[in-house]
Amino acid sequence: MMVTEDKYASMGKKRYNIQEIADLLGVYKGTIKNYESKGIFPKARRNPINHYREYAEEDLDILRRILLKGK
Repeated sequence: MMVTEDKYASMGKKRYNIQEIADLLGVYKGTIKNYESKGIFPKARRNPINHYREYAEEDLDILRRILLKGK
């Protein structure tokens, strides 16, 4: 698994792309995008260089709690 590097990574904060988050949580990327569009999960930050979605550890925890509530 590859962690997206940015200025926060040097401060010990990991950033993940949407596929990494989906793989870690066992969901499809579309599920995460759907939750964002419906306002269930906050919209991701975008990398200023490539405009890909970026997620922090905190986002992973929030999404994990959302998924657990849905079960």
